[in-house]
Amino acid sequence: MSNSASDSAGWILLREVILALGMIGLLITGLWIHTDSMPPLVVVESDSMIHDEAGEVGSIDAGDLILVHSVDADKIITFAEASDAGNLQYGYSSHGMYGDVIIYQKNGNEGTPIIHRAILKAVANATVAATDRETQSCPAGASWDGVSADSDGMAGTCVLTWDVAGTSLVNVDNVTWHFDGSNTGLYPCDRNSGFNHGGIIEDYLVINQWDPGHSGIITLGDNNRCSVDQGGNAAPGSSGLFTDQGQVGAVQDDWLVGVAGQEIPWLGSVKLALAGGEPGTYYVPTSSWVGLFTSIGILLALPFVLEPLARVVLVTSPEVDEAKREEAISTITKTLFEEE
Repeated sequence: MSNSASDSAGWILLREVILALGMIGLLITGLWIHTDSMPPLVVVESDSMIHDEAGEVGSIDAGDLILVHSVDADKIITFAEASDAGNLQYGYSSHGMYGDVIIYQKNGNEGTPIIHRAILKAVANATVAATDRETQSCPAGASWDGVSADSDGMAGTCVLTWDVAGTSLVNVDNVTWHFDGSNTGLYPCDRNSGFNHGGIIEDYLVINQWDPGHSGIITLGDNNRCSVDQGGNAAPGSSGLFTDQGQVGAVQDDWLVGVAGQEIPWLGSVKLALAGGEPGTYYVPTSSWVGLFTSIGILLALPFVLEPLARVVLVTSPEVDEAKREEAISTITKTLFEEE
């Protein structure tokens, strides 16, 4: 092979690589602009949000890619709000149930984020100044909240009572609410009785005498049988989630990564398979693999199907006939000039 041919082949390869990287860059930039979040996607690793053991497009399965939208914490819609007929957000749903699905860091720590549904949010009502702000000491009956503002406008105050949007709970010492369908919507604990986690705690979700400690959101995996992330202090019988610092608390604003947006099914399974480790692809439904490989097969087959069709369209198009006529006329004219 000559040097010029080798250089040409090298340039073509480099050009293709540059084009591929450019397309990936444009895609990531577009997703970043759309979600206002970086990274704009998360891969679902567990089965804590599945609605059907066989997998289901529209709900969140292991191996799905989920767009992460940057949203102010006060714009998050909880299950309580979305299922309360008197609330402005009544009827709102995402990923198959009432309320937003949020992505958050457990107790604000680094690591794999949790993607679970926002159930209800406790907000400070009556507050009192701390006896010692540096040590976060509060008067008896009050709990330190580092997020809510004190009377001086500074973050951090001692909370005496709470409000819970989407419920009738206002100015309460602690939070007790039954999701039995009589006020807010019914949240049955045996919703996925064939395959979801844990034992049945109650017939429906019950939050019982919960002291939030600080303003924040109770969260729950759709497949976790009413075992809320905040544990038995919030919902009796819940195992909850833990970090090195202990039980996961109500999700504070600054722990929030984003709100789950559109689902891109199956594609995250590739990342889980390549990454290795635990849990890997253990929780990926069989249907996701079928969908993934079917999609890959269709993409690979498309060029072989589209190219013959494109040729047929080109051959039969009026523009091609016109071009042939113009070429014939040009050839005849050129021949006549040459004969002269």
